[in-house]
Order: sequence, then structure tokens, then C-alpha cells
Amino acid sequence: MIIKLSPQGGRAPLSVQKSGDVLIINGESFDFRELPEGAVLPWSAVQCPHLVGDVTRRDGDLIIALGIPCDADSSVAVRFPSDIYNPPDGEVRLPE
Repeated sequence: MIIKLSPQGGRAPLSVQKSGDVLIINGESFDFRELPEGAVLPWSAVQCPHLVGDVTRRDGDLIIALGIPCDADSSVAVRFPSDIYNPPDGEVRLPE
């Protein structure tokens, strides 16, 4: 799994947990286990306000773009976040 982070202003706090190809975002589960290789799931089909791009599966990796809360006082790590590659199951550590 690759989680691409995109700073977004005016967003509520974000909590992300992972279990295989299931993400729990602010307590709501999103199950991507059935997404086949090469498929693209449009962001509008997922109904998640923190999703900021299509969900794809490429070379076996699930690729998801999430918006993270950011304002003028946010750290450099939040304003210019790195992608998260293959996070372990459990809570996904987001930049602070």
C-alpha cells in the first residue's frame, strides 16, 4: 500500500488505521480488497471527504491519496509530506 498525502486546509482531524487493504478513516471502514490489479476506483465512488484522488492497484500495491489537515502553523512535515509506503497494520502514523 502507498498512501499519498496532500495538505488540505480547513479539514477536521484525521485518524487512519490499516488492516490489510482495509482503511479505517475517522472510524469509517473502506474495504479495497476486491480492487483488482490495474483497476481505478474514482474518488467520487468512495464517499470519503478525506480521499483526494482515485484509488488504484498497480504492481500489487493499493495507491490511495488522502488529504491531511494543514494550516499556516503546520510543520514542514505536514506542509510537504512524504508518501507512506507499506505501513504495518494498526494506526497509520501521519506527520505532525
